[in-house]
Amino acid sequence: MSRDARRVPTASDRQAGGAALRTGLILGIGAMGALDEIAFHQLLQWHNFYDHAGDVGRIVSDGLLHLFTLALLLLGAARLWSGRRTLATVLTARPLRAGVLLGMGGFQLFDGLVNHKLLRLHQIRADTGNLLPYDVAWNGVALLLILAGWASLTADRSNRGRR
Repeated sequence: MSRDARRVPTASDRQAGGAALRTGLILGIGAMGALDEIAFHQLLQWHNFYDHAGDVGRIVSDGLLHLFTLALLLLGAARLWSGRRTLATVLTARPLRAGVLLGMGGFQLFDGLVNHKLLRLHQIRADTGNLLPYDVAWNGVALLLILAGWASLTADRSNRGRR
């Protein structure tokens, strides 16, 4: 076991872990949004961000989503760069990994529940009559990502308690 792994985390370690978690959340939201845009909007062409518009409106809505996710990825990269000295003091990668997983799952769940069901901006697959399997898979993946992020975050906390 390394010397750093045995030492008791300080307040500055916890602050650095919180910064890593927040940065991971931003990166996770941006990454899942970009993955959604690339895979489901462009490659599979299952839906657009706003399905209830003409061709130009659908393309513009997808472009705005793409700009939003790109902005989040750039913000996350900027946070990694500007906070590199602080983040280098984090004893484990778990807070950043947990943040990415929680951000990805949170984006996916928000999209599945709010955009798909509540606001009805679009459905997962616009050209199908039975949405239930798609909804279950979409939101199930979201919940698995959130659970994996939570497990990573709580494993970090329980490991801190053992030191």
